[in-house]
Amino acid sequence: MPAIVLIGAQWGDEGKGKVTDLLGERVDYVVRYSGGNNAGHTVITPDGQKYALHLMPSGALSPNAVIVIGNGVVVDPKVLLAEIDGLAERGVDVSRLRISGDAHLIMPHHRALDRVVERYLGSSRIGTTGRGIGPAYGDKVARMGIRLQDLLDPGILRKKLELALREKNQILFKVYNRKALDVDAVTEEYLAYAERLRPYIAETRTILWDALDRGEIVLLEGAQATMLDMDHGTYPFVTSSNPTAGGACVGAGIPPTAITRVIGVSKAYTTRVGSGPFPTELFDENGAHLRKIGAEYGTTTGRERRCGWFDAVVARYAVRLNGITDLVVTKLDVLTGLEKVPICVGYEIDGKRYDDMPMTQTGFHHAVPIYEEHDGWWEDISKARSEAELPENARRYIARIEELCGARVSVVGVGPGRDENVIRHNLLA
Repeated sequence: MPAIVLIGAQWGDEGKGKVTDLLGERVDYVVRYSGGNNAGHTVITPDGQKYALHLMPSGALSPNAVIVIGNGVVVDPKVLLAEIDGLAERGVDVSRLRISGDAHLIMPHHRALDRVVERYLGSSRIGTTGRGIGPAYGDKVARMGIRLQDLLDPGILRKKLELALREKNQILFKVYNRKALDVDAVTEEYLAYAERLRPYIAETRTILWDALDRGEIVLLEGAQATMLDMDHGTYPFVTSSNPTAGGACVGAGIPPTAITRVIGVSKAYTTRVGSGPFPTELFDENGAHLRKIGAEYGTTTGRERRCGWFDAVVARYAVRLNGITDLVVTKLDVLTGLEKVPICVGYEIDGKRYDDMPMTQTGFHHAVPIYEEHDGWWEDISKARSEAELPENARRYIARIEELCGARVSVVGVGPGRDENVIRHNLLA
């Protein structure tokens, strides 16, 4: 089982970090292949310590795995170094980190443009985190990006920065009335980062190819999720990369033939941060209950997450799009105490039923969920470690999700801790 892809099957925040940590001691490499520090993974260790990771792969907390930031990630060096320092202060060995020299850098002009454009859009804003991720990917596609390897050549760094700021300063100053950025100051700042990052920069593709040739297990960890994919998500309310399984090949340099398993992570209900359509969103006491009991606040931004019932249309779409072989359903414990637990099994759009995702943005925006109600349970399930220990109604709920999505549910999360899981099938068998 050389390469495994771990992806989110909804709009993010499903608990991928917990699953990576669960697998971390049994894999040899953990690779982050997309996104930037707009993502956040929360991991709680068996001794109760809580870690919020933003750029570092969640496998950083596994003592044996080599951790890799792939070429598909955009890196804010200041944020990354702060995260490295924070982990080191807590006793985590960060010497195992390797970063692709082809990963693109988030620069000050990216952050400035991200924030000002969002404010300019007003009610039409996308709901970005303002951390410069979108503009960094935009420059990458426009072939104006600055890569991590450029930090190792001061002449190249300055030349590329001068070229970029020739345009970006005009936009900041003349269009948005913002202060232009100084080339000298930015160059000096980023060359200081270079000295600290130099030991970690590597040709990560070769490292991973060699690992695969040796038969070692490589876990490819996505940030964000399927419905935020630039091509396959709810465009334009998406991230700026491809967090789906196909993006793992591009973002890490892994050949598709090396991938033998795709693990999709989904909550037992649904959440979303930021703007965009969300058919099962709840605006009543049930939504408030899910947010409160599930502690649904963004790891990176602290923003309230929008909450809704489980959407089997979205989940089935994710299964088919990514080729998901195993589902991990997290936070089942949050549903404890609800009299009824609905599942969205289809949409009604202009009087017509849809069992699959509608083709157009307009159709999805106007989709009315068709619900199938299931009886709830009141028993505390946080101590359950086998399926037999779950209440009958909880077992029926999981079985129905499995049936509707078309992929086996291998793990059920019954609490936030690393060990608070019901294992139905071995993810590495």
